[in-house]
Amino acid sequence: MSTPENKVKEKVRKILNEFSAYYVMPVTGGYGNSGAPDFIVCHNGRFYGIECKAGKGVATALQHMNLRRIVECGGIAMIINENNIEEVRRHMEKP
Repeated sequence: MSTPENKVKEKVRKILNEFSAYYVMPVTGGYGNSGAPDFIVCHNGRFYGIECKAGKGVATALQHMNLRRIVECGGIAMIINENNIEEVRRHMEKP
């Protein structure tokens, strides 16, 4: 059964695949890194961290900390939901 958040992730995945972007979806349990964004992406020399949420879902304090670190290191961090999913496409379209 697909959850609302998984539907957002699938839409993000489709956009990333359209642009042949490199991405991984980190596993956070066990040896993984808790709070890591749902997608770690590299495209056209840019580094992205994309956290997906559904509805009124909000990122945790740990997720915000990780996204802030990405920005501090020169990357681009996004929190994506059903209402702003086209933001991913706009970033991928940049040369």
